[in-house]
Amino acid sequence: MTTTMTPEDLTAPDAAAGPRVATALVATAVAAVGGLAFGVLTNLAQGWLPGAWNQLANSGAVWAAAAFVAGALPARQGTLSRAVTCALAAEVGLVVGYYGYAEFGRDGMGSLFFPLVWLGMAGVAGPLFGVAGHWWRSGRDARRGTVGLAAFAGLFGSEALMAALDLRHAPQAWTCFAVSALVPLLMARTNRERIRSLALAAPCALLAYAAIDLPLQLIHA
Repeated sequence: MTTTMTPEDLTAPDAAAGPRVATALVATAVAAVGGLAFGVLTNLAQGWLPGAWNQLANSGAVWAAAAFVAGALPARQGTLSRAVTCALAAEVGLVVGYYGYAEFGRDGMGSLFFPLVWLGMAGVAGPLFGVAGHWWRSGRDARRGTVGLAAFAGLFGSEALMAALDLRHAPQAWTCFAVSALVPLLMARTNRERIRSLALAAPCALLAYAAIDLPLQLIHA
């Protein structure tokens, strides 16, 4: 028995594809603009925050938070690929916003070396923490949600290690440690997820410190 395809059946997939593509483009554009604004804000915050606290304004954890949020926001309606695209757009926008304001709003950004370094890191951190945000908010897999939340918490743990071991800034270190603990405690959905995220955040912090903070110190040196 054969099935007759009507013109409506043939055109339905194409008709649905258009709005999905438009929605994805709008979401990516919003993420990029949000990242751009956040980049300008972090540059300004370096002048607003007193003393050693200004280091937190452009820390890797604060910057990667933009990717986490950009990946988490469309998680309920969008796909993983959309989360990755939005997170990447947010991180690239953040770098452009930060160094763009440094160039045109301050005394200039200087060499292109560090903007290119951070753009390269945005290309890695954006998708990575976009996935983490998507895993956490989608709620489709408890294990992945735990990993995503632990990775986000581990970022602040790595900042705490850098503040304590390298910069010798005790108040900032304790603040980052506190944020690292509060992320699972406040954002997890169940007590089991809280315990697992807290336990996994520690190795994530050590991994981030070894993979991000130590190489950056060598570059700055």
